[in-house]
Amino acid sequence: MHTQRRRLKDTTMSEHPVHRSAADAVAIGPATSEPFDTLLHQAHAARLGMWVFLASELLLFGGFFALLTAYRFEHADGFREAVHANTKVLGSMNTLVLLTSSTCVAVAVHVFREGRRRLAGALVFTTVALGAVFLTLKMTEYGLHFHEGIFPGGHGEWFLHHDTPGLATFWTIYFVATGLHAMHVTVGMIFLGIVGRSVLNGRLPRAHAHRLELAAVYWHLVDVVWIFLWPLFYLA
Repeated sequence: MHTQRRRLKDTTMSEHPVHRSAADAVAIGPATSEPFDTLLHQAHAARLGMWVFLASELLLFGGFFALLTAYRFEHADGFREAVHANTKVLGSMNTLVLLTSSTCVAVAVHVFREGRRRLAGALVFTTVALGAVFLTLKMTEYGLHFHEGIFPGGHGEWFLHHDTPGLATFWTIYFVATGLHAMHVTVGMIFLGIVGRSVLNGRLPRAHAHRLELAAVYWHLVDVVWIFLWPLFYLA
């Protein structure tokens, strides 16, 4: 009788996961998503997917760089005049803002892997705040251009007094490229905000730190693209 009761107890505990020991829970480890067998494979697949996506983004912006370079040789005087009329101070300030934000998110990944969750979350949301500063400065810059009569396609009063060939082309590429970049900044802010919230509320374990890493890599892409746009539109 005693043996039967013991067998019944063991069977009941095996049927209900709540009776599993802490050692069993540790042995199971962090949960993975199908079809991955291990967390390491899942992280590698996620990184590969992100890098493929980033490669496609670089091809997109690479087209703008190639187009701008080709037109610069064709309309050297017009592009030089347009660069001189651009708002160098705001553009340079935005460069500093993005460089600082990239530093913050890189440090956030490092401290999160060390287990300093609160500091990591604070740095992530500092990056998001700096992204908002970037967009605010960019919208201010657009407002100044519109006030001066500079619009895409060569429309506006400014072009009535500046008719050098290539001006309309420069400003059209400028608005399209920087506008597309601003959209990527917005997406990056949303991505970081979602991950940063998971970091702060404890829903993102250290074993899944690659998710924060991927958000940081995307943000670095945003920074790198602007590093190329900045000299082409403001300095060259």
